[in-house]
Parts: sequence; C-alpha cells; structure tokens
Amino acid sequence: MNETETLAQKIAEAVRSVFGRPKKSHYTTAIIVAGGSSSRMGDGISKQMLKLRGIPVIVHTLLAFERANSVDEIVIAAKKEELALYQTLAKDYGITKLKKVVMGGETRQASVKNAFSAISDKTAFVSIHDGARCLITPEEIDRINAAAYASGAAAAAVRVEETVKSEKSGLIEKTLDRDHIWLARTPQVFGVNIYQTALAIAARDGVTVTDDCALVENIDYRIRLVECSKRNIKITTQEDIPLAAAILAMRDEEVTP
Repeated sequence: MNETETLAQKIAEAVRSVFGRPKKSHYTTAIIVAGGSSSRMGDGISKQMLKLRGIPVIVHTLLAFERANSVDEIVIAAKKEELALYQTLAKDYGITKLKKVVMGGETRQASVKNAFSAISDKTAFVSIHDGARCLITPEEIDRINAAAYASGAAAAAVRVEETVKSEKSGLIEKTLDRDHIWLARTPQVFGVNIYQTALAIAARDGVTVTDDCALVENIDYRIRLVECSKRNIKITTQEDIPLAAAILAMRDEEVTP
C-alpha cells in the first residue's frame, strides 16, 4: 500500500469513527490555548491575565465554556509560570469543568498537541479555543459544537465585508470574491479521531500551521463554517481592553428589560 492509499485509509477510518458513534456520544473537551508569550503586550504581561471589568481575561473565556451545555471538561495549555495560577482561578471563580492544566509548547500548534494528550479517554470531540478570545458566548459554543457533531468538524468564522485584494511585490494582482472569503475564529471543533489523524500526518510530514483548521485541511477533511458574532475578538494589545469592555456593556444593555 502506497502513502496516498494509507492516508486515504486513515481518513476513512477517522470519518467512520465519528459517524459510527451513537448520537449521545458527544462528550466534548474544550482545549483553551493560553500558552503564548504575549509579546505584543510589552513588559512581559500575559494578555490572559489582563483585567477586564476587574476579572482576568482568561476567566471570562473559561466561564463561557463552563456555562456551555455542550462542554463536558476543560483542559488548558498555559505558560509554565502560570500553571498553579490557573488552578487557583478555577477555584475562585467556580470553574468546575477544569480537568487539567498542562504546559504550553513553543508554538500554538505544540501547545494544542500537549493539551490534546491530556483529554479524557471518553472524549469524542475537542473544541479548541484561543484563551484571549474572551467574548465568545455559551450559546455560540453550543451552536458550533452542534455543527461539528453533525459533520465531524466545524469552526467559528465571520464573513469579509470589505473589498479584498491579492498582491505581488506591493502591486494589486486581482480583486478576490469576498462572497467566498471568511475570517477564521475560534472555537474550532473536531472529532477526536479526525484531529488525531491530522496531528499524526502533520508530524510525519513536518507540517506547521497557524490554526487547527489548517491541520485538518491538510488531510482533505471538509470543515463546516459557522458564522459567529464579530464581537468574538481576540485580545492582542492593551488597546483591545476598552473595546472588549464596551462590547460587554452593550451586551448588558441588550439583556436589560
């Protein structure tokens, strides 16, 4: 059997392993990626620990997954010096679904791999999320997870509204059809065996990626896009905190009778 046939067989087995499960077997582990260096923050400040309305950014993220009905457990990939801190935060803010905190790797891809190795054996799906995307809602999490349960893989995304150009050497080559362009967000959700296959193939071939969809795309598995709110921003600089606070204030107004 050649390499192409072997890969095709692994993908087929991964698909069968997801769709062959009983419908009730949707045990979902959220992997929260919080092991980045936060280099854009300056002064060595961890963006996950910045205060948003008096609460660390990461706590807002964890509470959303804690309150999502479809999430059964949480695994965090964190910086070595913050491992114990996450356990304390979980206790202080009632994060009962936290199963384990593991040390992140040198890259996001390595951090997710470390966390993936710590999920429960009964996990059927992993919902992988950037710890700094603290404005995700439990309802969005449940909706994206449900799409993955139906198709094997799903990811949060937002439509591009502005005109997009491709360029070469600083000169416009063409205008892209924005009707078919989306911006990837998280969570990105996959059947465990699909993701495990993607990890194995990437390791074998030395493939590096910037998000988990790209890892699964590499094995030619189609991922369902789920439109999410544009409010699902990522905290990358200090200047993002006032914007996030304003979004939370708008949410408060929307639920006030």
